[in-house]
Amino acid sequence: MADQNLSKEIEEIEAAKKDLKHFEPLYNRYFDQIFNFIYRKTDDEDLTADLTSKVFFNAMKSLKTYEFRGFGFGTWLYKIANNEVYGHFRNQKKAYLSLESDKVNSLMTCADLEDGEEKMKLLSKMISSLKDKEVRLLELKYFENKTFEEIAFIMEMNESTVKMRLYRSLNKLKEKFAEYYNRSKQ
Repeated sequence: MADQNLSKEIEEIEAAKKDLKHFEPLYNRYFDQIFNFIYRKTDDEDLTADLTSKVFFNAMKSLKTYEFRGFGFGTWLYKIANNEVYGHFRNQKKAYLSLESDKVNSLMTCADLEDGEEKMKLLSKMISSLKDKEVRLLELKYFENKTFEEIAFIMEMNESTVKMRLYRSLNKLKEKFAEYYNRSKQ
């Protein structure tokens, strides 16, 4: 985030801490990002609207405790959104991952799988076999393009743990893909 934008955002946060009527610029800046982040996980517009409103309500409720830790306010909102989405699915006893074809193509390259839909189905099947935290790490890194530092903050882990778990998750996916590929060649 550019220094000028960061300074402006910090001023907006401080003003909103004193009077919530100043929260509007922050809400307007991040609403679409948070809404889209949640929608990719739910694929349900009404549920997304409900969860997004909870995110911003919780952000306003906790704003006085917000401290700048090296990344923008949006990262804090992603942390709240991440917790809301996974709290909802934990209560529903299911997990959901919506995949975009360009992201799938960047994660999986195989000449034998030229069909994007086939890649999406295969990757979705492989990802669904991972643990919830592994899926969350992959989503934040490859689908939300968050830095390791931001992921560590969002997931409440240290950065080296994030890197190690992400590396292990990717290796699991590679192993699963190799198993699938070897079976399909037999």
